[in-house]
Amino acid sequence: MQSLRSLLKPKLPKLVTPQPLSSYVSRIRYLMKLKEDDEACREALKSGSLLLYHKLAPLLQKKEKGIYQLPRLRTPDVKRILEKLGRDKKLISEAVLISCPETAEPCFCLDVGDLQRNSMEQLCGGVFMDLRTAFLMLTVPETTLAAKGQALLRWHQTHGFCSATGQPTVRNQSGSQRVSPNSGITYYPQMAPVVIVLVSDGNRCLLGRQSSFPPGMYSALAGFCDLGETLEETLRREVAEEVGLEVDTLQYSASQHWPIPQSSFMLACHATVNPDKTQVVLNKAELEDARWCSLEEVLAALQVKYPHNKPGATPPGFWVPHGFAIAHRLIQEWADQQQHLEKK
Repeated sequence: MQSLRSLLKPKLPKLVTPQPLSSYVSRIRYLMKLKEDDEACREALKSGSLLLYHKLAPLLQKKEKGIYQLPRLRTPDVKRILEKLGRDKKLISEAVLISCPETAEPCFCLDVGDLQRNSMEQLCGGVFMDLRTAFLMLTVPETTLAAKGQALLRWHQTHGFCSATGQPTVRNQSGSQRVSPNSGITYYPQMAPVVIVLVSDGNRCLLGRQSSFPPGMYSALAGFCDLGETLEETLRREVAEEVGLEVDTLQYSASQHWPIPQSSFMLACHATVNPDKTQVVLNKAELEDARWCSLEEVLAALQVKYPHNKPGATPPGFWVPHGFAIAHRLIQEWADQQQHLEKK
């Protein structure tokens, strides 16, 4: 028989041994610390890696078989390069924190646009390349990293002054924010939301082109969100404005950061219209052309590579953005769905 004391003794909750943090959570927590702790960020920079840019053009290195990569240079190596050029090593402190990849080694970006381009390329064993061109040379993960680095550097270059007082702003060590000492206002890097939509009538998809597009390129429709709009409202408005059609249904697909010309947050969607109401009324102020495309036309366009990227090459008559752009994903998804329906 149990004693009275044992019956009245309160039962303590069972202790649960905390599970170790996943590698992803650990990296994110570490990245957060670097963003908020200036001293920790300075220490991390000493042994971290750097992506170099020259006036926002990323440095690429050529590998075997003409393949390019985004080199991550060690901070001590970059310091030695600066010494050879007779420049102050303190330039390193202007690097901006980008990410903390799986190696748990912090990655920073630094623009060396004030240094002679040819000398930097020679010492680094690479070439500074326009970001659009770099997109065609790099893998998708490296493209994403190069785009983020450029976007952060551009933001700092264009937000050196407080919009309220006109006085200079001061960044923290990681570059995750800028503060106006006079007004106390804190500024953070931002992206402008943009809806990009592939419209279908069930059998065809609608592709458009702006006059600024390369010859022959057509893409999904896109437009910036107006202040106060929802994603759905923006999508319906943009389709109505650009091609004069009313959207029946819509479905979200994915998102992407797009750095050109300024940082945009691309929200990709599919939309359908009534197959009996497909007459396009083009807004010439928005688009140069828009056309309904069959599955066969889309499949052919998806196969077009970049022969026109070579000097003197004839541009293809009809093609769509390639794999690095979220428009490509939308078009490929639609083509895959149509092919699946045809097999039924």
